[in-house]
Amino acid sequence: MEQVDDNKETVSRLINEFVNEGNEEVADELLAPDYVRYDPDAPSGTQGAEEFKEMIRMFGNAFSDAEVSIEEIIGEGDLVVFRGIERGTHDGEFMGHEPTGETFEINGLAMHRVEDGQITATWANWDMLGMLQQLGIVPVPDELTETGE
Repeated sequence: MEQVDDNKETVSRLINEFVNEGNEEVADELLAPDYVRYDPDAPSGTQGAEEFKEMIRMFGNAFSDAEVSIEEIIGEGDLVVFRGIERGTHDGEFMGHEPTGETFEINGLAMHRVEDGQITATWANWDMLGMLQQLGIVPVPDELTETGE
């Protein structure tokens, strides 16, 4: 059970110290050299450690107050899964869009494989469409706004 707790702490550190605080030294420490992130929102569907760090830098520039909170975290064997909420304000250029000043709050799930204290793989899925709709970048379909849902 101790190894599972250590693995959960590794994932928590990645989220809190790298994703939320931007400390790339923590990413270098915790992401294995052959790290792969599987994410439908990544341009090719996968990212290595450097592409993931670049994505976090881009998000930090576009949403200076963005933060992921881990709502639940579960570990078994070498896998750690968390359900999280990400919040932020669009105060910098994002994907070619000027800042809207709008805020967003989205849900996401991520599963990480941790081996020897390093994360070797991540499978992530966040509600990016919901974020783009909340920021006013992508319109919400008329039938949803008309019914009040």
